[in-house]
Amino acid sequence: MARMKAAVFVDKNRIVLDEKPIPEVGPLDALVRITTTTICGTDVHILRGEYPVAKGLTVGHEPVGIIEKLGTQVQGFHEGQRVIAGAITPSGHSNACLCGCSSQDGAGTLHGFKAIGGWKFGNVIDGCQAEFVCVPDAMVNLSPIPASLTDEQVLMCPDIMSTGFSGAERGGVGIGDTVAVFALGPIGLCAVAGARMLGATTIIGVDTVAARMTVARQLGASYLVDFKQGNVVEQIMALTDGRGVDVAIEALGTQSTFEWALRVLRPGGTLSSLGVYSGDLRIPLDAFAAGLGDYRIVTTLCPGGKERMRRLMQVVASGRVDVSPLVTHRFRLEEIETAYELFANQRDGVMKVAITP
Repeated sequence: MARMKAAVFVDKNRIVLDEKPIPEVGPLDALVRITTTTICGTDVHILRGEYPVAKGLTVGHEPVGIIEKLGTQVQGFHEGQRVIAGAITPSGHSNACLCGCSSQDGAGTLHGFKAIGGWKFGNVIDGCQAEFVCVPDAMVNLSPIPASLTDEQVLMCPDIMSTGFSGAERGGVGIGDTVAVFALGPIGLCAVAGARMLGATTIIGVDTVAARMTVARQLGASYLVDFKQGNVVEQIMALTDGRGVDVAIEALGTQSTFEWALRVLRPGGTLSSLGVYSGDLRIPLDAFAAGLGDYRIVTTLCPGGKERMRRLMQVVASGRVDVSPLVTHRFRLEEIETAYELFANQRDGVMKVAITP
């Protein structure tokens, strides 16, 4: 049986390069040869044992590649075609999909582990930090890459752009809104860009890393708040003349950022939560106005499917958003363990890494 190299979860604090059989392709699937992928913050949660997956699983959920083989029933695509697939791979016919919430397709338990939401790649099925990946329900999930775009230009589409933009979308950002984005990692930076595209005219980015704050300014941030330089809530309330923000986007997944986001909302404002939390959250009584503040708290898992990917690639092709500064480091797949060490420890100004088999 033909084999391939893959990044495999072995145990807590151990993701290693190993060899596995090249995946078999079912009638509705596609085998994609990976040309570029990346590491996500969620993969670091897996590495640290904060999010459970089965030992031996290939990790990664951001595939860019070329169709190697198509299932017998797949139509509308051809072998040799450049494609991406979303990090979330809905079937198109599940109850979640038919209810209009396709990102939750697949939620449940598999191999003894609970799948949170409809995230399958590198969670309940083998992912794409490998030479090949099997994409389920290919006709729903594969999206052809325009010839004018490079791998790195579309690398953020499967997850980071889709997630960041959805934070602004689910938060209901509208024309003239004031938005605060808490944590300017890659997802937070895309949330800044998404809020700007949806019409926000005042965007406040919260971080402390100078390079990330510079990129946030390029993507549309009006003001930048350094959380190490004083009380974050007081700084944001001063910037809004005491009014508060219409939408607060939490993009890190910690108690402190969640609480700050809640405390800076105007009456009736929306907290849009994107972070992946590794512990229980507490909602302070006063920040929540004892439940009487007309606040909304919404969560989102990045929308997937080929139409979502097509739209995101159109955004990139239009030049309205340039996410190229997010890719700061490049590694071969053979260097995946070094890439994890760098990314997990956030050294050398890393934001996103491009991995090429």
